Amino acid sequence: MFKKNTPLKIVLFIFITEIIILIGLGLALQYNIIEIHNGIESAEIASVDEVDEYIQALSKNVYIILIASCIAFVFIAIILSIYMSRVIVYPLNKYLKSKDDEKSTEQIEMRKIILHTTEGIIVFNRDGKIALINPSARKLLKISPEDNSFEDIFHKYDKNINMEKIIYLDNWTSTTQKVNVGEYTLDVLFSPFRDKQDIPIGVIAFIPDTIEHERLDNMRKEFVADVSHELKTPITSIMGYADTLLEGEYDEGTQKEFLGVIAGEARRMARLVTDLLELSRIDNNKKRVKKESFDLGKMVKESQEKLAIEIKKKNHQVENFVTADVPPVYADKDDIERVVLNIFTNSIKYTPDGGLIKIYVGFVYNDAYIKIIDNGIGIPEEDLNRIFERFYRVDKARSREYGGTGLGLSIAKEILDKNGGSIDIKSEVGKGTEVVIKVPTKK
Repeated sequence: MFKKNTPLKIVLFIFITEIIILIGLGLALQYNIIEIHNGIESAEIASVDEVDEYIQALSKNVYIILIASCIAFVFIAIILSIYMSRVIVYPLNKYLKSKDDEKSTEQIEMRKIILHTTEGIIVFNRDGKIALINPSARKLLKISPEDNSFEDIFHKYDKNINMEKIIYLDNWTSTTQKVNVGEYTLDVLFSPFRDKQDIPIGVIAFIPDTIEHERLDNMRKEFVADVSHELKTPITSIMGYADTLLEGEYDEGTQKEFLGVIAGEARRMARLVTDLLELSRIDNNKKRVKKESFDLGKMVKESQEKLAIEIKKKNHQVENFVTADVPPVYADKDDIERVVLNIFTNSIKYTPDGGLIKIYVGFVYNDAYIKIIDNGIGIPEEDLNRIFERFYRVDKARSREYGGTGLGLSIAKEILDKNGGSIDIKSEVGKGTEVVIKVPTKK
């Protein structure tokens, strides 16, 4: 394959060859003239001087011809060189440069793809040193900055993972090894790569991001188990009280008590099924969001009125503060009302009798907000990051006592996400909870 300067070298070679040939011809001609001159002198011809003058004139003419020929050849060679340079050399160099630029661009693009892909990729050279690694690989395998080689990374998980076997075994093309990283198991694909002479020069480790899939699968299993448990508990209670009533005769008071328990457990099941159906509609995008403009402050007051009986039962003091210049919000009114009622109900439930609940309605940037602050029992800090998970409860026994399904906050977050809003919760055990709900005001 030609290198970049090959055509130019060819032109220079032709030019130098022509000069050498011309010089050779000139020397040969001069040699012949000298031989002729010597021959004439040895012939003792009377008109030697005349012949000598003739030869000298001939020699002078030959020199002039040779010089003119050389100039002509040089001129032709220069023109030829320029022509070759413009017609062949320059386009070829430009073409080769463009190929190099394309190759460089492809390498840059490939490097960008490797660095930004969610799958982990590590390239090791023949010595086991890292030649290339992307952030995903560092995250998935929890690689520290001081881990710089194959052994540093994989031997802390499994010493049987051997790079020599991967590279040099004749029948070894690629292999998958299971690597346990914390609570998750990763399938790492090792594949050797070779140069043009088919000589092994390194290993590529490919780490698919199965952590998220495994996490979702675990959540699905937990969800099924939680639903089964939440349905089993009230069903068992209903069946027990119903069988007791059927087995014997009880006075009216006992019957009312048993029937009250049955009715309460049935309502609890109904709430659970309703929440599950709501989540199913949200997950499958079957729930239609009907956005409209409405007064958020007015909705908060109406929600407080709907919960007046529960507030009175626990003798809570509720203070409501609404800023005068809050613009109308633009969202699904029924959805937002459900969220407000859910948060307000939680504050009532988990605040001891005679507690204080403050509600603020205001406006910041393009969002209106509702801030509900209580002085209730609060939420432990370690639980705050998980309270929006489905069926997650800080205290399951307490939740069942108050009739919670463990789905209220997860539904609230899903609804607000669908409406372009947000929810944030701050809390401290024994001091209370602060919930901020934001709803967009513009279309």
